[in-house]
Amino acid sequence: MVPERVRNVALVGHGGSGKTTLAEAMLYVGGATTRMGSVESGTTTLDHEPEEIARSISLSLAAATVEWDGHRINIIDTPGSSDFVGDARSALRAVDLAIFCVSAVDGVEVQTEQLWRAAGEEGIPRAVVMTKLDRERAGYERTLDQLRSAFGKQIAPIQVPMGEEASLRGLIRVATERAYEYPPGAKTGTQVELPSDVADLVHTAHTGLIETVVETDDAMMEAYFEGVEPDRDQIVSTIHKGIVSGDIHPVLVTSASRLIGIDTLFEFIVDYGPNPLERIFPPLAFGSPLAPGEEGPLVAYVFKTFSDPFVGRVSLFRIYTGVAKADQELEIARGGRVRLHSLFKLQGKEHRDVEDLPVGGIGAVAKIESIRAGDTLRSPGVEVAIRPVEYPRPVAEMAISPHSHQDEEKLSTALSRIADEDPTVRIERRSETGETILAGLGDNHLEVTLERIHRMFGVEIDSTLPKVPYRETITTTGEAEGKHKKQTGGRGQFGVASVRFSPRPRGSGYEFIDSIKGGAIPRGFIPAVDKGVREALERGVLAGYPVIDVSAELFDGKYHSVDSDEMSFRMAGIQAFRAAAEKLRPVLLEPIMRVEVTVPEDHLGDVMGDINSRRGRVLGMDGDSTLRVVTAEVPMAEMRQYAAELRSLTSGRGTFEIGFDHYAEVPHNEAQEVISASKAKTTD
Repeated sequence: MVPERVRNVALVGHGGSGKTTLAEAMLYVGGATTRMGSVESGTTTLDHEPEEIARSISLSLAAATVEWDGHRINIIDTPGSSDFVGDARSALRAVDLAIFCVSAVDGVEVQTEQLWRAAGEEGIPRAVVMTKLDRERAGYERTLDQLRSAFGKQIAPIQVPMGEEASLRGLIRVATERAYEYPPGAKTGTQVELPSDVADLVHTAHTGLIETVVETDDAMMEAYFEGVEPDRDQIVSTIHKGIVSGDIHPVLVTSASRLIGIDTLFEFIVDYGPNPLERIFPPLAFGSPLAPGEEGPLVAYVFKTFSDPFVGRVSLFRIYTGVAKADQELEIARGGRVRLHSLFKLQGKEHRDVEDLPVGGIGAVAKIESIRAGDTLRSPGVEVAIRPVEYPRPVAEMAISPHSHQDEEKLSTALSRIADEDPTVRIERRSETGETILAGLGDNHLEVTLERIHRMFGVEIDSTLPKVPYRETITTTGEAEGKHKKQTGGRGQFGVASVRFSPRPRGSGYEFIDSIKGGAIPRGFIPAVDKGVREALERGVLAGYPVIDVSAELFDGKYHSVDSDEMSFRMAGIQAFRAAAEKLRPVLLEPIMRVEVTVPEDHLGDVMGDINSRRGRVLGMDGDSTLRVVTAEVPMAEMRQYAAELRSLTSGRGTFEIGFDHYAEVPHNEAQEVISASKAKTTD
């Protein structure tokens, strides 16, 4: 298949907007499957993992191919939940056109807007398919108004529905003003007379589309003013160029469950969609972009890896230039070489072997453990590397441990594999709490990850909320003498250190100052005092948490020519801090997180009230269209289950990003609770 006849599209949008149902309809109408798969019954080609079937939602991207009018259309269906948005971001890197599914019932939702911006940043052309027009409460004009409000004047409807809700029976092509009806079960529409009840709407949309087209060309505009409209070829060419440049975002209409508009969606993709030779080269980590083409070296990007129970690790990649062939040897840009022993395409979970893949091809290889998502594969000697996709930072955490000691090694292996395959997962060992932390994009993400670990590796895992990594600090200056003296017969131990402790600005860390004069302590023993003070600070004063932002000035001391050694002065440093602790007025500190919450405007008051109830401080508010972004500082202790609580508060329409900002003093009442709990645990 020549590159000009290849189309790579991703179906993206908010969860529940009908992406997988649309993809299944495309596979069925295009002849790639013999039946229409159902999300509800778990019979889809694309949602095939047990966790997806159990939840009736997409949890990871899936790829399939369909042929239409001599063209090969590679479809990537993506998850719509913010918990699994990493795969949607990955899919955008691999395709040439992002088709946004927007429900005519629910309209433009949060995840749609965020992915729209992500596609723009990636330089991917965008189109909109309005879905679920046959459902109760569906509204074409209302949804179109929302699209224009959210995405601007580039929104250009090229189809209008005939009827709405239960009376939906077909569509009208705006450019030609031709109407098509779809009898029950029919895969293609039949041309009929333009219904009078939608004639005005169609004429208005036609005029708007033609004006959008002629505005791009002076000659066409002059002819239009003289009463000459552009012909079909001019309209197709102009819209195609507008899609590629990002100046036009066409809007189509469908009902996937009733197969309405699937054939015209295919025709749109074939006639208007960009081909791989028109794809801009992705951003580079180093090197210079190569011109797309079948001649010359190969450069490909690995956008997804996952484990298959039969063939092991599978790596999906997109070819930007060159041709991949079975048994070909390639370099990994970050180091190492691999051989493509088996080359295949995916049709859902099925593997279909191929001998080669041309530029624009989306393929896969198996059993190559050294390949990771984000890798660049290239012909040897080509000095270029594609910059990996940027993913959202984790927002939810849990502390995990194996249910039995026998599973410790298996859990370690499982976590390493999961972290390699899912770039939005973070595994962290927190020394201050002794916990292994699994972090992800939401509670559902973490829950699904644990289920996959159990299914794939047979590991039972216990999980709890992570402990808050509190800190302690001092609020005033004080000094004390630390004395270590021990005599047990023979050589003893002796060391005296006088240390002055002072608070430092928040976030400035620990500082040791050597102010010894006159040889009160030999130079060789001074580092031991520093080491002892550090040890004492790590053990804490109030609740056993590390003491931070402290200056320790060693200004005097005593030693014995025979009994003094490094151990003696290390112990003297420890004793000096213990002796000074009470007069330093220690306080408990808690981590404060910077949070950005994106919510529809009608949930703004609830979200801000909730932030205040969490001891949070709202810093500002921003936003465009119907979404608002609230920036706030909130204690970590109040945010450990925020992902689930925000979902409940906003009916799943709110998202957030979170990151550590600084440490701040814990209010007295909360501090006493933490200190009491720590002492009770120590007593136990």
